[in-house]
Amino acid sequence: MLKINGLDKLQKELKQAEQALNELDGELGVVNFDPHEPTSIEAAIQSVIRMIDNRVEPYVDNPIVESLAEQMKESYRENILQKAAEARLQADED
Repeated sequence: MLKINGLDKLQKELKQAEQALNELDGELGVVNFDPHEPTSIEAAIQSVIRMIDNRVEPYVDNPIVESLAEQMKESYRENILQKAAEARLQADED
């Protein structure tokens, strides 16, 4: 008989990842920032990071959830920086 170790742990991690993704689905919240003020931009980024961390807090020890959360944080960070840059360019054109 062949016994596979670790499958229960993986199934648990996958189930938690599914639950965490459900928590992250939809609107996380709203952030506003002044695109000309670096501290305002950074505050918005930190606010989004806290929102994500709050949603996945029950799954903090799950490596799958941790990886997904880090990817989301980076994606939102890049998005905020891009929107700030676009707003500055638009203001310069006006």
